Amino acid sequence: MPPLTTASSTFPPPPPNMAPPLSTTRKRLMALIVASLMMMEQLDGTALITALPAMAGDFHVDIPQTSIALTLYMLGLAALIPASGHMAERFGSRATLRCAIMLFLSGSLLCAWASSLPVLALARLVQGAGGAMMVPVGRLVILRSVPKSELLSVMAWVMLPATIGPMSGPVLGGFLTTYLSWRWIFYINIPLGLVAIALTGRFIPHFRASAPPPFDLRGNILSSTALAGLIFGMEMLTRPGFPRPLAVGLLLLAPLGGVAYVRHARGMTHPVLDLTLLRVSTFRVSVIAGGLTRIATAGVIFLIPSLLQTRFGISAAQSGLITFIAPVGALAMRFAAPGIYRGRGFRTVMCATSLVLPCICLLLALFRPGAPLVWLLVLLGLNGMGQTLLYTGYNTVAYADMAPARMSAATSLYATCQQVMLTLGICVAAGCLAFGQVALPVRWQAADYSLTFVVCGVIAIMALPVLLRLSANAGAAVSGHDGTDGKKDRP
Repeated sequence: MPPLTTASSTFPPPPPNMAPPLSTTRKRLMALIVASLMMMEQLDGTALITALPAMAGDFHVDIPQTSIALTLYMLGLAALIPASGHMAERFGSRATLRCAIMLFLSGSLLCAWASSLPVLALARLVQGAGGAMMVPVGRLVILRSVPKSELLSVMAWVMLPATIGPMSGPVLGGFLTTYLSWRWIFYINIPLGLVAIALTGRFIPHFRASAPPPFDLRGNILSSTALAGLIFGMEMLTRPGFPRPLAVGLLLLAPLGGVAYVRHARGMTHPVLDLTLLRVSTFRVSVIAGGLTRIATAGVIFLIPSLLQTRFGISAAQSGLITFIAPVGALAMRFAAPGIYRGRGFRTVMCATSLVLPCICLLLALFRPGAPLVWLLVLLGLNGMGQTLLYTGYNTVAYADMAPARMSAATSLYATCQQVMLTLGICVAAGCLAFGQVALPVRWQAADYSLTFVVCGVIAIMALPVLLRLSANAGAAVSGHDGTDGKKDRP
């Protein structure tokens, strides 16, 4: 990576590939700003999931069809995240963040004014374009500014306010949907975004590469084509009314675009998605195992609000209050996570915690109307604690052995994989739900949610064999754990 410079008068120009020195207070302020951007994005997404049944009623469509409002947003993320690192290098971290927030706010207004589901889906695509640069660039600023020995504790600060989004999203989304309108879910982004723009201009350093490499436009087109084929093909298979040959054709486009991109990237010095980063074992394990976990997590998050509202007859506001317990458990675990990883190491903690979600999915599959809701609260609370501990590990160990010169490329590739897996999770859940409603015998159709939860659990358990490939001392420089075997990988 070219040497970095800073436009901030507070710090002197850093040496090549080094971030300017920051005080502890400044690091925490930066972490909180980046976390607030994550909170705004997650608040929007989790609130929207709670409102999907109401949106389906307003637009006169089935609930599985409304998943396009989620998948189009993630398509925008997946298609443009690869360019986020290059944008930050060319235009600077602060300018890129402020433009991304403004684009996200513009998409929010378009969503609030949408008159039909297709219009809402296109507006969500605009939001995704803003989110594609907003969170990855913020994360890159943290990685560039914080030594690896402090990364775990700073990431805990990053994830702390971000927990507020999932915590308040279902409650706020349910309240607004029940007593006002689901459109207010998007209006509340405006004041949050304006505050974020002001704070970014004040506290985020303006890192910028003095001589950024040329942008890999062809690679971005090829990778976006592959992602679009995969996401839209999956989406069309789950939605009635679309010709099956078109869906199959799009799904075939995905591997063709992927193969074309791989061949293109082999001859590029600076490909838009640097697949050679997967040679770093800690990064590779986090991408693969984290991807499987994210598929299952996204499916569960998509299913629970609609299950409560359609099968249990609970209002959107009540379902939001019930799902509130999961982020409460997540918030409690957020404080303990650094100490747990410091005491036991990444491999032990992540392998053990990867069993939580599969067990929760299987228990949710057995949950029926009439069962005491207190058991559901217990399950959601435990799931929130387990997933918080696991994702803290995923998001930290991925960069534990990454060279500083490759951090920008690593954040772009990791964020792209992350969003693709979340999108696939929604598509898999919506597809299984639609399959159960159509293909199961009438007397078994009430088990459509159970079938989908089982599928999510099977996908989640597949992360364990991958995590077992971590060495005992994986990420020890970050966690402070004293491993006894294995060697750290170098890119």
